[in-house]
Amino acid sequence: MTPTARPSGLVLGVDSGGSGIRVALAPADGGGPSLRWSSSVPAVVGPSGIDARSLLEQVLPAARELLERAPGGAADAGGGRCEAVCVGAAGMAALGDDLRAVLPAALREALGTRRLALASDAVTAYVGALGQRPGVVVAAGTGMVALGTDLTPEGGWRRADGWGHLLGDCGGGAWIGRAGLEAAMRAHDGRAGGSKALLDRLRAVFGPPERLPGLLYPRADRPAVLAAFAPEVAACAATDPVAAAVLREAAWHIAGAAAAACPPSGAVPEIYDTPHISGRVISGRTGPDPGAGAPPGGVAEEAGATCEVALVGGLFRMGDPLLVPVHEELQKQLPHARPVEAAGEPLDGASAVAGALVTDSLRVPTDPAMLRIIC
Repeated sequence: MTPTARPSGLVLGVDSGGSGIRVALAPADGGGPSLRWSSSVPAVVGPSGIDARSLLEQVLPAARELLERAPGGAADAGGGRCEAVCVGAAGMAALGDDLRAVLPAALREALGTRRLALASDAVTAYVGALGQRPGVVVAAGTGMVALGTDLTPEGGWRRADGWGHLLGDCGGGAWIGRAGLEAAMRAHDGRAGGSKALLDRLRAVFGPPERLPGLLYPRADRPAVLAAFAPEVAACAATDPVAAAVLREAAWHIAGAAAAACPPSGAVPEIYDTPHISGRVISGRTGPDPGAGAPPGGVAEEAGATCEVALVGGLFRMGDPLLVPVHEELQKQLPHARPVEAAGEPLDGASAVAGALVTDSLRVPTDPAMLRIIC
């Protein structure tokens, strides 16, 4: 592409989440490096959901700054034009009404944007990790969600969990932290299944155990506070069987979500007995004899079929204490899985979706809740 033609192919990717906003400017064809900007200030979430104007107050100045820095500068960059924009945001499905109403006209006026995609951050995480290939991505940080697709309109997107710390996110950081703190409180009370090692870490992090409810329950950022204790569980797992059991059960949940989200769309996970945290019986499990382990096949599957699985998110930076049991559980519950390294992150995925809009090469499914093409 010549220097005069390249600016017409510039696209903008936006990643908006609870920890802030990140923006990338890149060639639509992916043929060159991206320029990036980030802020630790998240978009405002109010009664109408994600506030579009608070997002634009950060994104538009960032886009103009990046256009100035682009080869040739804004003067040659089509007058500061971005052909396409993809905004990936946490909570897009339920909280994105204001974005859908405001962004198309605002981005067209400010950046000359012709095409706009609004996506769940799970979709941009998927595209960043696997590109436009079939498979499943597990994104785990404070929460946990699995997303899969076979790329067909009929199959669409298959989502498992991601329902928040009160209703799900099983195996995520908040879940692990809460389970670890629960085991610590059992030890404090002298109940069965407690962990003295985790109780010692509770005292070191939070102070006297009796004060923990008052410190925890009133906080609006309770999931993040719980998740901050997850590394303490991982640190104790090598020598403490209760902490190790917490991570094994987390791995069971993570692999189960991957199995539920993995294409083909007809695959229905079998449920088998799960390792449970000492002193806390997990009820409601059905399936083969509890002593039998994973059933043959684990999940209904086509003969010889494989499913690429990528793990993304900060939770997996805990390393072997979690990754080893996760890979073991994937072999049990999703034996046709082929673990792959994530190629990139959600911001890369947003840029890739925006580029695919310009080049008419979008292959991942569109969906009113998960990935909506606005214009």
